[in-house]
Amino acid sequence: MKANNYQGALQKPLGSGFTAASTSTEVIKGIDLTGKIAVVTGGNTGIGLETTKTLALAGATVIVLARNMEKAKANLEDITNVEIEEVDMMSPSSIDTFAEKFISSGRPLHLLINNAGIMWVPLQRDGRGIESQLATNYLGQFHLTARLWTALKQANGARVVNVSSLGHHNSEFNFEDPNFENRTYETLQAYGQSKTASNLFAMELDNRAKDFNVRAYSLHPGSIGGTELGRNADPEQFKKLGFLDEDGNIRPEVLAALKTIPQGAATTVFTATSPLLNTIGGVYLEDNDIAELLPTDPSVQTNAKLHQSGVQQYSLDENSAIRLWNLSEEMTGVKFNIN
Repeated sequence: MKANNYQGALQKPLGSGFTAASTSTEVIKGIDLTGKIAVVTGGNTGIGLETTKTLALAGATVIVLARNMEKAKANLEDITNVEIEEVDMMSPSSIDTFAEKFISSGRPLHLLINNAGIMWVPLQRDGRGIESQLATNYLGQFHLTARLWTALKQANGARVVNVSSLGHHNSEFNFEDPNFENRTYETLQAYGQSKTASNLFAMELDNRAKDFNVRAYSLHPGSIGGTELGRNADPEQFKKLGFLDEDGNIRPEVLAALKTIPQGAATTVFTATSPLLNTIGGVYLEDNDIAELLPTDPSVQTNAKLHQSGVQQYSLDENSAIRLWNLSEEMTGVKFNIN
């Protein structure tokens, strides 16, 4: 039987030698990506931009998918080896247009970095009626990966990297009401559900795709200062979570725990390029290593601190992963046949 990560069977740290403080430049040192092609969604801001820079400097041709072309051109103008394509991850036709263009070019795809994401948004729905965080943070990943499958297979050694989050601790996937049609909308619960879905997808994709030399992973980049992810947040939410004091100032202990953008991009770059992962896939990583699996009983002590690190078992559940794959095909109208 070939190993898979169902129920977190492979969630054991490797001892990579890197830490939470390691930067993207440090983890890619000595790795040459000349001749490799990468797609990075949302690769023009925050940790996506840092990921793009790092991969391009290592020799890869990086195709950045961005919603705002003007902003992307401005942010990427000094980086060589970069192509920019206008894609909105909430728009199925936008994803299809790019994928058709890429597939028709005949190029292989060595790295697909599903980085784009939104957070803290009020209840919004896309044109299909799908809740916006689920649509952007997960279903867009599923749709894009499915459409680019032949190019990934053609690479004969590709990796798909889903930038997930510790936020998956906020919620399991709700199969009964994924779009908050019959329950009260809570933005962090919706975010958590979308990230749990991203973990389940990476695990199931790896299990189905590894025979074609395509491996898949999910990861938590860390809590990072200076990104745009919190631009829609209500300061009152940050106060409730203990990030801000009563005067609206960030608490010193919170500030001290934040990663820089180069540190935040490191786990993405490590996951995409490290030879330590050549024979393992379907795992969830954090701080440049495979994360620890959390026990279902929170009273059981582990090195990982619940709600601060580690991966929840429900986001690596076999039945949920298979069920989600089928539901994703239904919700997107995209059949993802791996053959």
